[in-house]
Amino acid sequence: MKKLLLFLTLSLFCSQYFFAQTSNQNNFAKSYDYVNDFEKILTSSQLKTLNDLLKKSETKTNTKITIVITPSIAPYTDLTQYSSDLDKYLVANLKIDTSILIILSKQLRQIQIQGVEKIRSKMSDQEMKDIVSNYVLPELKKGDYYKALQEGANQLIKKLE
Repeated sequence: MKKLLLFLTLSLFCSQYFFAQTSNQNNFAKSYDYVNDFEKILTSSQLKTLNDLLKKSETKTNTKITIVITPSIAPYTDLTQYSSDLDKYLVANLKIDTSILIILSKQLRQIQIQGVEKIRSKMSDQEMKDIVSNYVLPELKKGDYYKALQEGANQLIKKLE
């Protein structure tokens, strides 16, 4: 009887811990490439061109840039928290160590660029914001998502070289 009571007590208190561990993982894909278009806004040739650009830049700059285009961040309500948790998921679960993570949602009309501490010597947060303001946002406003991502990636790569 005591063992049963102990088991039920542990199950009750630990169940929240077990379910919390799997909830964030279910929100993210099982694999990621350099460019991940879950919103299907880029053509296959555009995806290939961006993937090739980012792959080539990684060997030059020793910095991995990952782009994720998503229609939804549910159950999140904040893109910053979503991108932070996605970055942690990529490192912990998929062993992908991105230096710069770009999250874009056409449907939500939001963009987030997140850099890691190791690139701070080459680029500040303000410089990242300037790239978004001067190169990415103007193209997004025109509706050219490919050019926005390409220009943003090119400017980030120039700063990192």
